Amino acid sequence: MKIVKKPWGKEIWFAYNKKYVGKIILINKGHRLSKQYHRFKHETLYTDKGKYLLEIYKGRNYRFNKVMKEGSVVIIPPKTVHRLDAKFTNVKIIEVSTPQVKDVIRLDDDYGR
Repeated sequence: MKIVKKPWGKEIWFAYNKKYVGKIILINKGHRLSKQYHRFKHETLYTDKGKYLLEIYKGRNYRFNKVMKEGSVVIIPPKTVHRLDAKFTNVKIIEVSTPQVKDVIRLDDDYGR
C-alpha cells in the first residue's frame, strides 16, 4: 500500500500492476481536483462516503454538472475533461483505473501544478 499526499487530501493506492490500479481518494471539504483529462487512462469512480460535484466538459464551453452521492458510480473514458469538487462534504472515492498513473493533462489547478 502507498499513501500519496495531495494539496486537496490524499490517495491510498491499494493495487498497482500492469493491468489496473486501485485507489482510495480522500478529498477534504472545500477543495477540488484539477480540471483535467487523460489521453489513455480509463477510470471508474465509486462514491463511498460524502457528496461532491462532478464537472464533465464536452467541447470548449459546455459543462455538465452532477451531484455525486454515496453509492454513485461514474465511468470516465479517456479524453473526457473532468473535475471533482468536494464543495459539500469530505469525500471518500474508490477509483479503479487502467495503469497510466502519470497520464494527466491539467487545464486548470487551484494549487498551481
